[in-house]
Amino acid sequence: MNTSNIQNIHTDKPSRKKPIFPVNQKLRHYLKQYGREVALPVEYKDLQRFIYTVPLKDRNNNNTFWETVSYDMNEWKWLRENLVKIYAILKTEGDMSFVNHLDVARIDFCYFGNSQPFRIRIKNKLNDNYDHYYIKQADASRVYGLELEHLLSPNRITFFTNKNTLIEEHIPGIPGDVFVAEYLHNSNTNLIRLAKEFVKFNERCFVQLLGDMRSYNFVVNIIPDIEDYQYRIRAIDFDQQCYEGRKNLYLPQFFKENKPFVDVVSTHLDVESIAQYQTEEKTMMTFRLVSARYRVKELLDIMTIDKISIPEKLEQLKHELYLHFNKATTFLKPTTMGQLVKTQLKKSLQKNLMLVPKTKSKIAD
Repeated sequence: MNTSNIQNIHTDKPSRKKPIFPVNQKLRHYLKQYGREVALPVEYKDLQRFIYTVPLKDRNNNNTFWETVSYDMNEWKWLRENLVKIYAILKTEGDMSFVNHLDVARIDFCYFGNSQPFRIRIKNKLNDNYDHYYIKQADASRVYGLELEHLLSPNRITFFTNKNTLIEEHIPGIPGDVFVAEYLHNSNTNLIRLAKEFVKFNERCFVQLLGDMRSYNFVVNIIPDIEDYQYRIRAIDFDQQCYEGRKNLYLPQFFKENKPFVDVVSTHLDVESIAQYQTEEKTMMTFRLVSARYRVKELLDIMTIDKISIPEKLEQLKHELYLHFNKATTFLKPTTMGQLVKTQLKKSLQKNLMLVPKTKSKIAD
């Protein structure tokens, strides 16, 4: 995070509609190998057979981007039974001994967003506690984003694919825009620790080339600690994994929606502290890469031959990264976005990787 232009918040936005990129056979094999591809009783297309929708309002009676969908009775009965089974696959590796006290309380649909997700609310009939998960169209770039987040970030993510269907667990937390409105200015919010976490989150997104992290596309977790609180910012939307051409779309600091977080950083951290936290995060990413180096290499090898963007955006991002890294010509060589992600990882983590020669060679090959 460069403090010299920390207030230079751009208004450029990602593409309004990103195409869905199919999961190719090599990626499908990878997903099967690591237990991500499983047989599911319901597919995305089954949920599209709803008969009408009702706008869903939030707790303040404001409209949201979601609509609650309804089905005919026979369809609803079949969906309820099988959606509970999917929840068991997601949460208990298919142990069906608990499904009798679970039920589907509601299904919501979101027209907004590339994957047009369905959100499934599962209720425990014994105590009315509820949980959510999502059913989306399987998009290769989203799958790559989820897997890279799982392998290189401090967060573990559970998701499954089945043909053209993607199942994602719900990632709990306070949406970034809600955090700004309701928590940022609380007297017990530790702004220094929050600033530190935003710097680290900004770094993770850039190293992985995960884009469009506007405040409503990430959540903030507040974690009680000794005499205070820690914070973890987690991405919840992976549609824009290495698709866009503008470099700044991969840096959360440049979105106007994130300006309150940027202001906290510029107010409470100096240049040396920012550099320290950036180095800390890249060091931790390197440790994670070391422990999962063979799996990361498999994923990147598939990613480098896949089409997950368009040529114009690839050329733009190559040139902007070339300038960002002081005209490093290595960024002009990639012919796919996957190759560019591999180059970005090597360049960003180069100093740390040099300390682990075996790991360096595995990623470089």
